[in-house]
This record gives sequence, structure tokens and C-alpha cells, in this order.
Amino acid sequence: MKRLHVSFAVADLEKSISFYSAMFGQEPTTKREDYAKWMLDDPRVNFVVEPAQSETGFNHAGIQVESEDELEPLFEQFKQAEGPYLPEGVTTCCYHKSEKSWTTDPDGVMWEAFHTKHQTEERGTGPDLRPEAVATELVRETPVPTHKGGCC
Repeated sequence: MKRLHVSFAVADLEKSISFYSAMFGQEPTTKREDYAKWMLDDPRVNFVVEPAQSETGFNHAGIQVESEDELEPLFEQFKQAEGPYLPEGVTTCCYHKSEKSWTTDPDGVMWEAFHTKHQTEERGTGPDLRPEAVATELVRETPVPTHKGGCC
């Protein structure tokens, strides 16, 4: 089974934790001094907030699978989307050991495909997702969005 993943970079982590805990009706599943995650079942979302390194707002989206058997087909779907593709492999990031790959949509939105193996005590590091770094790491270059506007 799959779960949508959404990550936001925030200016004030404690205020954001308080806001989203009230909005979701539950406390974070994982909370550290520089990270908070809610594993929600309704809607089925892995929602993360962490301090912004530069700009606040939407960081990236992803699809999380529950088993390793589901991971390779998801990686193949990411490759078939014909965006740039970055296989990261097994890594420690955001207090979890995961296997993951990345792609970028036509507008520069980063998407992560991953399976979490277990929680860790160390934060670890993910790939450098700054647009200028991504353009050199990914297989094909993708345009970077110039603004973060939108409506729904």
C-alpha cells in the first residue's frame, strides 16, 4: 500500500508543530528538535515539517511504500515519467533508514519514492536538493520553477 509524503520547510518549528497537531487532531508520530512527522491514516499521508534552510513553504512530495516488494515497481514508474531520475539507494535521512530515488516533474517539483526500513537516532543527510545541485546530479536537466504560487 502506498502513502503520500509531503514535506514543508517552516520558519518556526514549534509553532508549526502546534498548528499541524491541532489541524490533524494528533501529535507528531516522530518529534525531534529539528524535525516532526505525522503518519496519518485518514488521509493516508506522511507529513513532515522541518526548519527552513532558506525559503519557507513546500519542500518536496513523495510516495512511500510499505514493503520492499513495492519499491522497484515504483522506481520503474518514476523512470517511465521521463523526468530526471536520481537513484539514491539506502541512506539515513530525517531520522530514518530508507531506500529511495528521486525525480523532478516538468515544473521542477521534486518527488521522492521510498521505503522506510527503520527509525534511527541520527538525522543523517539527504541529497542536495537545491535546484543548481539537482540539475547536475539528475540524469536529465529540468526547468526550475520561478515562483511558488498556485490555487486549488
